[in-house]
Amino acid sequence: MGKIFPDAAAALDGLLFDGMTIVAGGFGLCGIPEKLIAAIHASGVKDLTVVSNNAGVDGFGLGVLLHSRQVTRMIASYVGENKEFERQYLSGELELEFSPQGTLAERIRAGGAGIPGFYTRTGVGTKIAEGKEHKDFDGETYILERGIVADLAIVHAWRGDPYGNLVYRKTARNFNPNAATAGKVTVAEIEELVEPGTLDPDGIHTPSVYVQRLIEGHDFEKRIEQRTVRERAV
Repeated sequence: MGKIFPDAAAALDGLLFDGMTIVAGGFGLCGIPEKLIAAIHASGVKDLTVVSNNAGVDGFGLGVLLHSRQVTRMIASYVGENKEFERQYLSGELELEFSPQGTLAERIRAGGAGIPGFYTRTGVGTKIAEGKEHKDFDGETYILERGIVADLAIVHAWRGDPYGNLVYRKTARNFNPNAATAGKVTVAEIEELVEPGTLDPDGIHTPSVYVQRLIEGHDFEKRIEQRTVRERAV
């Protein structure tokens, strides 16, 4: 069967189940798989554990899954820009595992590379280190962090070919390449589907072996969290 599906709902068909873990690419609202998130929301799947740098904003991105109470646990490094995230966490409705941003990126990368865990100095002496194995190397203390492997990875790419080779665009690359490797199944939404052989092999960010399904999306909103402007000089 080919990897190209007509829309997000079709691409996710048969992959979603209650209690599953999903790793999502994106950073804030930049490079998020917005079509796939919307399809997950529409499916009604619940009790999700979601791994992502943050959880979108109120009413958009992963924020819609929080609003509909489909997420029960988040593994994230940043919870700003989302009042519902904050409210659910502080009220005890949402379980949250904080992970420093670099550690989270490496946990996702490690999971995708088949590495079950690694040691890092980040978080030593803080709440991040509580309950984790400590080990000394060359006079410095490190803590053991576990790699992350999810039931499903969802990512957003700029271009892709029918085989599933992906290219991301500028800062929208962010967590996407790591996330694409860390799912038992990876579904990608792309902005442009190109013919086989079009992509420069040296410029491919995610090789096709990691991608099982993909869709070509249209009319992406690509919202901006905060836009700061200044008056044009006269």
